[in-house]
Amino acid sequence: MERGVPVILRAEWQENSDKPCDTGTSVSVMEKEWPQFDWSSVDPEFPTKTGLYAFTKDSLIQRGIAARKWLRDRPEKVIAVVSHSGFLRAGVSYRQYFNADFRIFEFGGGDDEIGGKLIEWELTEKKGGGLGKSWQGVWPMKEDDYPS
Repeated sequence: MERGVPVILRAEWQENSDKPCDTGTSVSVMEKEWPQFDWSSVDPEFPTKTGLYAFTKDSLIQRGIAARKWLRDRPEKVIAVVSHSGFLRAGVSYRQYFNADFRIFEFGGGDDEIGGKLIEWELTEKKGGGLGKSWQGVWPMKEDDYPS
């Protein structure tokens, strides 16, 4: 941030479930603890688990699409996303993420209606993440990612 790298806070990248450990703290509280961040880009609905953020299959799919579209439409060529493994796997990339591991993707051809297709770089795909701690392969959304 001191060197001009933008930090953009987005509610789309929150974890899936509505458990207390997966539900954020209100912006009014976080603004006081971290005043160096611009909280104006956070959806005012955060941290409720309703609408786009509801703990349902449809909301998880729609939130994943919204997150990919937002990411794809950014002007930067290199972007680091800090998020949660459950949402990244089930809603965004269909890859596993161990704690603090990372993966590198770029947008390839794909349907704009689903926010574009992410293609993982061979560098992280073959290792199971950049640190080599995550499972390899594709891990699509499964029934226990949301309540029935």
